[in-house]
Amino acid sequence: MAEIWKGAPAAAALTQQLAERAEVLKSNGVTPTLAILRVGENPSDISYETGALKRCAKVGIEVKQFILPEDYEEAELFKAVETINSDPAIHGCLFFRPLKNKAHEQWIADNLKPEKDMDCATAGSLATVFAGSGSGYGPCTAEAVMEILKHYGCEISGADAAVIGRSLVIGKPVSMMLQKENATVTMCHTKTRNPAEICSRADILVAAAGRARMVGPEYMNENTVVIDVGINVDEEGKLCGDVDFDKAAEKCRAITPVPGGVGAVTTAILAKHVILAAEKV
Repeated sequence: MAEIWKGAPAAAALTQQLAERAEVLKSNGVTPTLAILRVGENPSDISYETGALKRCAKVGIEVKQFILPEDYEEAELFKAVETINSDPAIHGCLFFRPLKNKAHEQWIADNLKPEKDMDCATAGSLATVFAGSGSGYGPCTAEAVMEILKHYGCEISGADAAVIGRSLVIGKPVSMMLQKENATVTMCHTKTRNPAEICSRADILVAAAGRARMVGPEYMNENTVVIDVGINVDEEGKLCGDVDFDKAAEKCRAITPVPGGVGAVTTAILAKHVILAAEKV
């Protein structure tokens, strides 16, 4: 039976470290502050926002919320971003995507200062991930994958890793992060031939396909560490990951659950980005 790598212990350890760093900042007259920009009342956005508020409170991060109605005026959105950019007391911004108005979403990505972009929405943040030369921060979820691996002592350097999915949110950035830690990475996607055969050779398997329980035990071996990034709702209305957890847990070395795995660490990574941004002031 596989070891179950839950996210809560990793998140708690990181939160404690960040709280100590927040105290140092405050003793030097800097209060780390996050702006949250949300449009509408999407339940998943509100759920994540609630978790972020709780995490920030534990760390000692102040939060300023910019909440706009679904039928907002363009000027309201632009003013919110301009306020966030111009306020030196705001160190970072989380804005919820996607927006129904794609032009406005792109405007934010083009105009939000990369150094205040906490979840890789801007070109400057993407440059940080892919070229190591930007001023922003990587996607919180992708970094949460790395945080769990490191918390549980997984040997990344020299490992063979397989990533299922190639989105800019998870697949591509986590591939780059693994390579930065000297793993050899194979990316699998919808056009990959024999993905199960390829993945079954991996030491580390990151499942970010967006399909409920598509990854079965044939995608792994007895030494594979499986990180399940998927968040899906099955036919019974229950949350599940991209991995068939019960079957996979009988074969692999370690696996993260859904819920309670990677998702539990993302708000801690968000808080980490805010602290890093505040420390640069």
